[in-house]
Amino acid sequence: MGCHSVCKFSLLLLIVALQSAAAGAQPAPGGPPAVGIVRAGKQQITQSDEFVGRIQSIGRVALVARVSAFLEKRLFVEGAEVKKGDLLYLLEQPPYQAQVDANKATVAQLEAQHTFAAQQFARSTYLLKTPAGLQQSVDQTVANERSLAAQVDTAKAQLETAEINLGYTEIRAPIDGKISATEVTEGNVVSPSSGTLANLVSQDPMYVLFPVSMRLGLDLRNRYNAKGGFGAVVLKLRLPDGRIYGQDGKLDYVSPTVATNTDTMTVRAVIPNPLMPGVPADAPTRRELADGEFVTVLIEGVEPIMVLAIPRAAVLSDQRGDFVYVVDAQNKAQRRPVQLGQSTPSTAVIANGLNEGELVISEGLQLVRSGEVVLPGPASPPPVVSRQAAQAGPTVRFASEPRAAP
Repeated sequence: MGCHSVCKFSLLLLIVALQSAAAGAQPAPGGPPAVGIVRAGKQQITQSDEFVGRIQSIGRVALVARVSAFLEKRLFVEGAEVKKGDLLYLLEQPPYQAQVDANKATVAQLEAQHTFAAQQFARSTYLLKTPAGLQQSVDQTVANERSLAAQVDTAKAQLETAEINLGYTEIRAPIDGKISATEVTEGNVVSPSSGTLANLVSQDPMYVLFPVSMRLGLDLRNRYNAKGGFGAVVLKLRLPDGRIYGQDGKLDYVSPTVATNTDTMTVRAVIPNPLMPGVPADAPTRRELADGEFVTVLIEGVEPIMVLAIPRAAVLSDQRGDFVYVVDAQNKAQRRPVQLGQSTPSTAVIANGLNEGELVISEGLQLVRSGEVVLPGPASPPPVVSRQAAQAGPTVRFASEPRAAP
């Protein structure tokens, strides 16, 4: 009976000891919070600058009538692309053709009279060598011949003017481009005072115009001078739907003046705008870029640079600015204000405030208080960013991140 009691007591002590050991493996209630930490380290990036830009056609023509006449035919499809020299409008031609014919007849008549006057001048000059010749007769024939020669020149000029006016009855495309809807329909009288009949804008290549601050403009100039100036700059576009446009552009112009109200200067680039493959010829939109479209301009750095980077989730913000929590040698969380450089949704570039190798809390931040002890552990690996999200994100590409193809 005594042995049985002793055994029961020993078993009870063993259970209590095991429970105490198990409890010691977990933080006691109210103990330091468990957090995930990462070590701030250098990464290689290709830095880019981002601007809001607008697409602009290189060629822009307002089609107008240069003579007064009835509009007989419209010979284009509204919204279609036309080639240089295509006939777009045909105006009433008979009155101008009649004027050309009349001027041709006048030229022929005066040329005949001039020929006769030249013959008379030659005859009077010959007779002057004989007793029958008179100087007065020579003078008269000279004056008559020269007068008729001038009249012939005048008639030819009038004929040329009439032919030009006849040519103006055919309104042709002065450039390749896309034509707007017509402003005047067939049967109406048009004249130089009628205004624009239609607008024609070129399509390939296109301009991209965007404002750059004076400070950034100087920074860009200094950055690219060693690489051949702005001609070495690679320019890309992000379209409104988030896609990266498949053609690269080149800077070709920087405004010589700075806008005093914004302290910016206008920068211009040229970028191809080819036909999209597989699009039918009668499709309303055959190219990706359109005149007046807003785009995001991305100017990539000429060479990679090393920066201090941490996960973006480790950066917090309040009314005092951006900050992180670092873990010191006593496992205490210390608030540290930081200044961010150009970053992505997943990675923050630290321009100032951290040193390489410092331990930064990236998980469990909601439980952290500055100056309190924490229980640090390795942070979870970062999630894989989809290709589409990478294309739509900000403009810093890390060496560890694959470069998305357009």
